[in-house]
Amino acid sequence: MDADFADFVRHRGDHHLKTAVLLTGDWHAAEDLVQSCLGKLYHVWHRLDTTSEPDAYLRRILVNTHRSWWRARWRREIPRAELPDLPGPGDLGEGGAVAEDVRKALARLPVRQRTALVLRFFADLSETEVADLMGCSVGTVKTHTRRGLEAMRRLLPRESVAGRAEEEGSGIR
Repeated sequence: MDADFADFVRHRGDHHLKTAVLLTGDWHAAEDLVQSCLGKLYHVWHRLDTTSEPDAYLRRILVNTHRSWWRARWRREIPRAELPDLPGPGDLGEGGAVAEDVRKALARLPVRQRTALVLRFFADLSETEVADLMGCSVGTVKTHTRRGLEAMRRLLPRESVAGRAEEEGSGIR
């Protein structure tokens, strides 16, 4: 059992960490989230049919734990006078700068919109799967996705998105 769990974490841990980074908007919070969720998964690992989909089970734990952490933090959030230093676009290279712009824009979205976008487009889940994970209807997922995409279009620097689209040869402007 322990070897199977360790093998799962070794092969799929980075993927779930990337998902958590997009959900939380913060690398350190994402590491804490994944670590907490892996602990929860380990407690039930012996009951899971590991030939099926432990990824889906861990994804559900990630979303639910993130939601409960967000609610708890929202209730006790304290504004700070100074913001922490973050690397600027010049520190990351062109591709990294675009990725940083996307992460910053995602972090500014409401939690439900961010969750819908991350699960739909990063985790590549269907609307039905996202609805099941978020505990809402497919129509609600569609609404959160549409509103999130509209907000992302407003929040992302136009030249960053257009330049990246031209590099990739797509028609997005």
